[in-house]
Amino acid sequence: MASNEFSEQTRMFESLCLKDDDCFSINQLEGVENEFGTNLKTVEKAERIKRTSELYLKACKLVGVVPVSCFIKNLDSTTLTLNHYGLGPLGCKALAIALVSDMHISKLELADNHIEAEGAKYLVEMLRSNFTVQHLDLSNNHLKSAGAECVAKVLPVNISLKYLKVSGNGFIDDDAKYFADALSTNSRIKEIDLSHNEFCGKGGEHLGLLLANNESVELLDLGWNHIRMKGAVAFCAGLKVNMMLKHLDLSWNGFGNEGALAIGEALKFNNTLVHLNLNNNRITNEGLGMLCRGLEFNDTLRVLLLAYNSLTVEGALVLINVVKNTTKTALEEINISNVLVNENFMHLLEETCREHPDLDVHYGGIGGFIAKKPPKRVDPMKVIQDYLDQRKLRLWDFFRNIDKDGTMRVQVAEFRKAVQQSTIPLDRHQIEELIYRLDRDQTGMVDYRGLADTRKQMMRDHRRQLRKVESRQKKEKQKSDRILKTFQSAVEAVTPHGSIVISPGGAKEDSSGPQHFSATPLSSWHHIVMSHSSRYSVSMSNEHVHLPMLGRTTPYRPTSSPAMRSYSQPNLLDASPRSSQGKSVSAHCVRSNPDMGRGKFSLTANQLTRSRPALHDKPPEVKVKTKKMKKKKAVQHLGKGPENPKQAVK
Repeated sequence: MASNEFSEQTRMFESLCLKDDDCFSINQLEGVENEFGTNLKTVEKAERIKRTSELYLKACKLVGVVPVSCFIKNLDSTTLTLNHYGLGPLGCKALAIALVSDMHISKLELADNHIEAEGAKYLVEMLRSNFTVQHLDLSNNHLKSAGAECVAKVLPVNISLKYLKVSGNGFIDDDAKYFADALSTNSRIKEIDLSHNEFCGKGGEHLGLLLANNESVELLDLGWNHIRMKGAVAFCAGLKVNMMLKHLDLSWNGFGNEGALAIGEALKFNNTLVHLNLNNNRITNEGLGMLCRGLEFNDTLRVLLLAYNSLTVEGALVLINVVKNTTKTALEEINISNVLVNENFMHLLEETCREHPDLDVHYGGIGGFIAKKPPKRVDPMKVIQDYLDQRKLRLWDFFRNIDKDGTMRVQVAEFRKAVQQSTIPLDRHQIEELIYRLDRDQTGMVDYRGLADTRKQMMRDHRRQLRKVESRQKKEKQKSDRILKTFQSAVEAVTPHGSIVISPGGAKEDSSGPQHFSATPLSSWHHIVMSHSSRYSVSMSNEHVHLPMLGRTTPYRPTSSPAMRSYSQPNLLDASPRSSQGKSVSAHCVRSNPDMGRGKFSLTANQLTRSRPALHDKPPEVKVKTKKMKKKKAVQHLGKGPENPKQAVK
């Protein structure tokens, strides 16, 4: 009985114990936690969408506009695309009110909404509080100059924006300065699109300063503008000292051969550019040759687009020859899609591809030809004169051998026969041309005086032709020198004085003494020196467009700790006095071409390594007494006469 009771109690105890199958495993516990977290995130997301939707509807009611349903539908996505919705300034205001406290949307596309400068003000005020938007598209919104100023003001303040597209907004030259000044203190913008605007020569100068002072922009689109001549040269000066840009679009600008020459000079020193678009820039074979001078020294450029320029198969041959003969070239793609090539080009391209297997060239097709220039017509009298000069003979000796009678006149038939039998290299057409010039009256006779006069006329024509050639060559050289001088002047304008210049020939030091090498970037030099200069600082206006806060929503504002700010952004509100003039400042070493001449902006007669002289130091004035001054004083002394006449008698 005792054993039976013990067995029954054991069975009861075992039935009360949990089996292994009934226990929750670790994976099951984690799944429960994940499911709980997912549900919590879903609830938070739904609450966020509901809160933003209600805020947007209240804002639309406040400003009196019709809500855009697409905005509410896409609140669960990080990309908000509202292109071509006709929001207008007030619709943009309602949108800005709803996005002030949003921390989810990172890409905002508002192209073609006619928001104008007023709508840009509301967006700028929103971006002062919103630090999650990284991609902003405001293209084709009629912003004009007022909108450009508004957008530029927020760039030094916002810390999240990385991509900005403001193409097709009618910006002019003066508007380029707003972006140049703002981006000189912004080290976060990576891509900026300023295409389809109205930047001209002065705008090219401001954009050149943008490239020289900015250290973050890697993609710059300036297509479909009017940058040419001096503006193109000044822009290329900034490209020369830039160390961050990788993708540059200059298509449809009209750089011309002058701009091609400046780009070639910039490519000799720029070692970061990878993609260069020069489509439709009025570049001829001559300009392409100037561009190729820079390609010979460049080892980073991979893509070169030259379509729709005035190029022929001759220019294409020059370009492929440069690629073939440059062992360190990195070119992988060349686009000359409007050029018809010939068989010689194809053979040269095959040889080049053996040495550079990654090269891909896009051309228009086979069927091009090299225009053969007509053979230059040689003056038959010049041929005779050269023949006589080689044998040290006189024209009289030549004619006397023909004139057997000594009458100084010979018949045309005799003259023709004598010239044909001689070793003078004249063909039948040249002989007939010479006889026509010697016997214009058709008398059938050739006299020595006519022959001598023909030689004199030939020599005058020859000298005139030489002067034309020399004048043309001189003008071309002056034009190239003028472009290089302008380029060098622009380089000096964007290069800190007193910096070490690295050139293929070595480094040059400042005349004031040896300077230590500094690896400080150029834009850091700009932040150190120019942050106290009113020329480059961005004037932040106190007039802000305050967006009304609906409900109890508080905008997200990050702390102003040093970790939240970019290390290279200066304090724009710093009112500290300017640094003393005697304090040394570290500068970035910039490579420059020592062969180029000095520019008009130069302050000294030395090279770029010369320091700028102090403005308060003035050379002592030295009064030089000339002979005229001495004579005038002597005349005045004699005119006065002695005061005591008795002393004069003595």
